[in-house]
Amino acid sequence: MAWFQSAPSWDLTALLNAADPRARLADRNLWLARLLEWLRHPAPRDELAGGITPLPVLRIKHLLNVLERNPEHAQAFAGVLNSIWRDVDAIGLFADVGFAPRVDLWAEFMHRLRQRLLPRTADTTDLAELFDLLFPAEDDEHWLMALDEDLLARLSRLLRQPSTATATTTASDIANKDWQAPMLSGLTTLVSAVRADGLAGVLRRRMSAELLVGQPFEQLASACDDLVDALGDSSRDADDAATAQALQYLRALLDACRRAAASIPDHLEAHGVSIEIVFALEQMQARILRIEALLDCLVASHPQREMARLLASLVRVVHERRSISQLFSSHYSLLARKVAERSAETGEHYITRDRADYRAMLKHAAGGGAIIAGTTFAKFSVVALGLSAFWSGFWAGANYAMSFLIIHLLHWTVATKQPAMTAPAMAHKLEHIDDEGGLNSFVDEVANLLRSQFAGIFGNLAVVAPIVLGVQLCSWLLFGAPLVGEKPAHYVLHSLTLLGPSALFAAFTGVLLFASSMVAGWVENWFVLHRLESAIAWNPGVIARLGKARAQRWAHWWRDNISGVAANVSLGMMLGLVPVLLNFIGLPLDVRHVTLSTGQLFAAIGALGFDIFRMHEFWWCVAGIALTGVLNLSVSFYLALKVAMRSRGVRLADQTRLSSAIWRRLREQPRSFFLPPKRELAPQAELPPDQR
Repeated sequence: MAWFQSAPSWDLTALLNAADPRARLADRNLWLARLLEWLRHPAPRDELAGGITPLPVLRIKHLLNVLERNPEHAQAFAGVLNSIWRDVDAIGLFADVGFAPRVDLWAEFMHRLRQRLLPRTADTTDLAELFDLLFPAEDDEHWLMALDEDLLARLSRLLRQPSTATATTTASDIANKDWQAPMLSGLTTLVSAVRADGLAGVLRRRMSAELLVGQPFEQLASACDDLVDALGDSSRDADDAATAQALQYLRALLDACRRAAASIPDHLEAHGVSIEIVFALEQMQARILRIEALLDCLVASHPQREMARLLASLVRVVHERRSISQLFSSHYSLLARKVAERSAETGEHYITRDRADYRAMLKHAAGGGAIIAGTTFAKFSVVALGLSAFWSGFWAGANYAMSFLIIHLLHWTVATKQPAMTAPAMAHKLEHIDDEGGLNSFVDEVANLLRSQFAGIFGNLAVVAPIVLGVQLCSWLLFGAPLVGEKPAHYVLHSLTLLGPSALFAAFTGVLLFASSMVAGWVENWFVLHRLESAIAWNPGVIARLGKARAQRWAHWWRDNISGVAANVSLGMMLGLVPVLLNFIGLPLDVRHVTLSTGQLFAAIGALGFDIFRMHEFWWCVAGIALTGVLNLSVSFYLALKVAMRSRGVRLADQTRLSSAIWRRLREQPRSFFLPPKRELAPQAELPPDQR
């Protein structure tokens, strides 16, 4: 078969002349790969392509016409294909393709990465491995589905004819390896895998107990054996009464197993999501679908169409399994939704809907601003120590984390944390905008959200600015010098200016704000999944040290605060350490937080005096801080909303209608976006019951 090195892949004559049933298996496999390549790729001035019929289908017609006129080529062609079927292990094609050998998401990731990077060989006896080489194009699924009944029947007749008698291929050899045999073995393998997964504790404990009363997983193996025995008995056929009964029973069990598996996500929603469990569940559900596809082929009176459909599905699965992004987007979707929903529960507390909420938000934001004032001076102190880059970033992060944690424990607010928490709550509202009432409810929530953001920012900045300036002035009066001197003040004017990279840094800070909300949701999900609340409350060792009552209080406290602790600590450490680590690898990114930047600017005012107002650098910094606030809020809100919407499957089919409703409200009631309503409203009475 050295002709492959020089012969063009579109030369059908060369392909048919090279068909040799007595060649090495690797050469025969390579010949088959070249044949499929010829079907797939048009030749120069190819006159076959045209119309809406896929080119491979047209070429198969041409190939069959040629073979039917040339019996010698037809015998060699059938001999090569039948000899390949005889010499390869076909069980893996039906039982293994598309499935991970172990229920391990990261092992599957490494497998897909190797598939993308390493070439495959035709020297194999595993049809599952060869299949990946034979159908490398995603379009193969479409032309396989486009094969009509006539073509399939002609191809089947061609393959059934005996090839030339040789030492390696005889008609009796082919008959001994019936086409059903590997499918029956694959069916048995798949049923065994589904049974094992269904009985494994990691999935069984999360299935609905009511759906497991009939023990469908336990009965799968015996039901499959009965069907295999019936189909393997040459005295019976697919229409035999015993065969039909065995088939009906097996399918009923598979349906019961599918319904039991479908109850697992409900348990995960309530008790925490594990991507490993999601991965195992999807593998089991995919195996059940494969079993049903094999059954369709095995019992069909004319199986050619079902076989083509099965091959097309295998092509699709092969290409899906090559995708690394699909692996993570599929298996992290439920986790992302759960993380987003846990953020939404927190985010509801950041949305003001009446004057009482608005006043409370102002008060909480003012408290947060007071703490951030102390954070500002602590940051200058860390910088003044002249530590190495890493330790300077570490202690700056520890300073931020401690400040944010104190604000959280005192139930105060940092405005920039609001968007990432409120976005998932907004995504929930988007599910109900199909009717006019739901649309108006969403616009109400937009107004409530923006009003809350303005209140949070105003409360933070209205307190942090005078406190920082007041401390600087008191230091002048008491010690004759400000706590923050002129050199750091000039550095502040240089770093916060709008003329520099402040906009980029502010957007990057928005990404970190969003990331902290995801960390918070993930940690809370992990806490719930591993039942740590129960462990703290009922662990004998913990009870022995704390006492039963105190252990119960600690358990409830951690359940209520684990998300907030994780969000604030992770945000603080990221603000301090991430820029240092990125600078280490050559990415000169920094953070710009609107409240902290405002505190730094007013510290500069206290150091340089009121002459600073005549400096154009100061006003560029004011503009930079305004843009920083907008980017902190908008970037974190956009990312959180995007994740929440995708995890819920929300798609905005009519964005124009949504934006028009918001602009109409802004024109008619602009005050609602900035100030609370004059009268106390009862929004619960206006919302649908499922949104109250």
